[in-house]
Amino acid sequence: MRTAAEPVEVRRPSAVRALTFLLATTAAATVVVELLNWWYAPEQEFGLAVRTGWAMLRSLAFLVLIGHVNSGRVAAKPFGLILAVTTVFAVGRLVVSRQGVPPAPGLLGFALLTGLCVAVVVLLYRSPAVDRHLVRHRRGLVVEGGTISWREVTPRRAPVAGWLLTARVAAFTYSPLMLVPALVAGSSILDGRLGAVPAVLFWFAAGIAVSYAVLFCTAFLLRGRGWARRGLVWITLAVLVIDLPLCWWLLGVDGLIRDGAPLISAAVLTLYSLHRAPTPTPTPT
Repeated sequence: MRTAAEPVEVRRPSAVRALTFLLATTAAATVVVELLNWWYAPEQEFGLAVRTGWAMLRSLAFLVLIGHVNSGRVAAKPFGLILAVTTVFAVGRLVVSRQGVPPAPGLLGFALLTGLCVAVVVLLYRSPAVDRHLVRHRRGLVVEGGTISWREVTPRRAPVAGWLLTARVAAFTYSPLMLVPALVAGSSILDGRLGAVPAVLFWFAAGIAVSYAVLFCTAFLLRGRGWARRGLVWITLAVLVIDLPLCWWLLGVDGLIRDGAPLISAAVLTLYSLHRAPTPTPTPT
């Protein structure tokens, strides 16, 4: 067998290069704004540390998105949309202080980060050059005609609607958005609230179970199964029913706003995407 040569890379359009720079800037701004929020916070407690660490991890997600954009992956659009939306909520919930007026540096940083996230979404969805660039699928080893090559793997199923991909990516955020407040609530156990132990353990278990349920359901969703679409709706409703009351009970109104709002935004985006997506024709598995 012989190995096929790699294709020559062409120069990326200027809009794609601008999007890459914008994503790198947003990743850096996320870290800077979170450090500002931590520095000006009147109380640097465990809950703030967990939420800050989770928000800063989003800078790594932006780096993954840069890789998708450079590779021209179709999934870059929904990934960028849900990452931008949840980043605004994740940072915004830390800017608002428990008491008093938020510090001016935090507000300015949040405004800058919000503008960057809006610019990312606009470039992803409104730039014709970016739209023409994001058409590729994942790469893999392909054996064809006695030749082994590392190239794009064309999916066997029919092209998936963009709204279905958006619903899938948004639903994948359910699990981390449940696990972060559950970890914050774990600090209440250290404060002597032993009665909260079963609830916190249930919260963790539900967050992990949701990740597997979403993975299973969305796999069939992209294959056009009607039951998978209905199943994702029920998963979304179940996540809200479980997470929001636990946020209110274990973290109070402050936790309900800080941790419930990002989950609600992801749930609304998932349901809206399912509503907008056309009903696909089932494909053979």
